[in-house]
Amino acid sequence: MDLAVILTYRCSARCSMCHVWKHPTRPEAEVTPATLAKVPSGFDFINLSGGEPTLRRDLPEIVDILYPKACKLEISTNGLHGDRLVPLVKKYPDLKIRISIEGLGEKNDVIRGEKNGFEKKMATLGKLIEAGGQDLGLATTFQDENVDEIVKLYRLSQEQGVEFATSALHNGFQFFKSDNGQYDRVRVARKVEDLITEMLKSGSVKTWFRAYLNLGLMGKILGQDRLIPCTAATDFAFVDPWSDVYACNVRPDLKLGNLAEQSWDEIFHGDVAAEKRREVAACPQNCWMVGSAKTAMRNPKYAKLPKWEPLRWVLINKIRATLGLRIPFERYVDYDNVHRDEDIPKRISHLETWDTPQKSPRVSTQYAEFDQGFFNR
Repeated sequence: MDLAVILTYRCSARCSMCHVWKHPTRPEAEVTPATLAKVPSGFDFINLSGGEPTLRRDLPEIVDILYPKACKLEISTNGLHGDRLVPLVKKYPDLKIRISIEGLGEKNDVIRGEKNGFEKKMATLGKLIEAGGQDLGLATTFQDENVDEIVKLYRLSQEQGVEFATSALHNGFQFFKSDNGQYDRVRVARKVEDLITEMLKSGSVKTWFRAYLNLGLMGKILGQDRLIPCTAATDFAFVDPWSDVYACNVRPDLKLGNLAEQSWDEIFHGDVAAEKRREVAACPQNCWMVGSAKTAMRNPKYAKLPKWEPLRWVLINKIRATLGLRIPFERYVDYDNVHRDEDIPKRISHLETWDTPQKSPRVSTQYAEFDQGFFNR
């Protein structure tokens, strides 16, 4: 099972597709190390995210607490505060670090609202490599604004000798966005074909299965159903900055309990969790994020092995890529079945306001905009 902990909604970036920075949490109200110590051992994977987790001054203490509780601990970061990550990587060389990047040079800075952001990220990556980091990588979100550069970003990761993670635009309470969407779904999906083909040519088995994850992202981008049913509240869960535990990071109505007030067993094995699992089984959202997708791909008996369908797809298309044959994407993706949107609001760059302080709103209003319903499709 996997767990994601949203340590804070404070953030030093100003992304156009994520407005968490407009809703910063108060440091004194954020989930404490003592509360996180209640997380049981035995997780396959724990991810520390935000907001920006390096803004937590007690991040080293949190890492010390959670590192032994999972086979792999990850920090998802914007990479703007590399000096805070270096000591952690020196202490735990296999700590997984993924640095968010949305393009080369100014392209990244405009999308993410980060002054000199690309330059700072690459400097951070260099420091972490020098510090002996063994599981480093870049992570990008497919969107109209950067889809022409995703193969270049993948090649950049290969040049640096690090991993490359991907996602697509989503709506959800963690992002404080309910109006994200692609302007041209088909164009974006077609560009992902090039990345998948490139990944299948690599010598990394891990990268081959990332290619399959990207196939799922193509379906999500086109507005189609998931390749594999979601297993939220069974194979993964989220803890938000106020210690509330959710089935996922999209629907705030799927709250399971509160870790500060309850034990993990009470939350995860109680009647509320059982009811929320039934709601997950009927969920109409077509989310396809790394956390929910990779857990759904796992073999239920052997967590380190994939289910048959992803394995079969990878084997067949790895052979095709190796032989220089075209991947028949039309067999797996229906380009005639594209969700038609109402007008998608234009995403606006916030680069010019990157250093403007944001006021912390009342906790009770944080997820209010999602009470009226929204849709990932």
